[in-house]
Amino acid sequence: HPHSHPRHPGACTMLPLLLLLLPTAHGIVEHVDYVPFLVKTPTLEGLTTASTFVLEQPRCLFNKYSNVDIWLVVALEQTASKFNNSVEPGTPESAFQLFPDPVPAYMTLNATLANYPCPKPNGEITVLRVGSETSCARDMARYSCNGPLPGPGPYKVKFLALKGSKPVAETNWSQPIMLRTAKSPSSITTMDRGHSAGMIALTTILSILFAILLAGLVAMLIFWGSDSCGGSSTFSKPEAVTVRRYNTHHVYDQPAARL
Repeated sequence: HPHSHPRHPGACTMLPLLLLLLPTAHGIVEHVDYVPFLVKTPTLEGLTTASTFVLEQPRCLFNKYSNVDIWLVVALEQTASKFNNSVEPGTPESAFQLFPDPVPAYMTLNATLANYPCPKPNGEITVLRVGSETSCARDMARYSCNGPLPGPGPYKVKFLALKGSKPVAETNWSQPIMLRTAKSPSSITTMDRGHSAGMIALTTILSILFAILLAGLVAMLIFWGSDSCGGSSTFSKPEAVTVRRYNTHHVYDQPAARL
């Protein structure tokens, strides 16, 4: 354009530099090479249920930082990539109650380093049950509620360390986590067809045996009833008990007195 001002020769060079420096303005988030995982203790019941799952605690991951809060980020597998780690916890943008739409991932189970001592004391249970709180599931005053998970998933989780409201470190996303689901009646019929046939056969045999036993009992009752009518009942009136009177020998058998 004839009236446009010539572009400064350094403008094209400065723009990439500004783009590179932009993340520094917000702070660099360190990547911790750790993948959250489900607890592998076989003695612990209910590692996954229809609305919860149990994770191992993140011990010895963020010890190089001081005064940080550690948050658990929960997302669906298909929404995990939409999570922005600059979103502050305890806000509508990270609220459990608005997950998964419009909130792609919510933040919960905040803890300090004191809650995750390193190394782990012997005998201490070091698990996190995700989805265990029901009282705050619809309480919009508690955006960081650890409420029941809304469906079978699959879910992904990661841990995020914040200093104040600024993220400083985060782990990898976990592998997809599926929750338990109830079997549909059709799947039960299809999978247990042989078992059902066996049960039908067993039920038939037991019914036949019960019928034979019942017929035998009826026949015995008829037989006893006929004997009773013919006067040959086995039950008879007990004979009267008689007591024989004995006289003492020395009173009546002595010889007559002599005159």
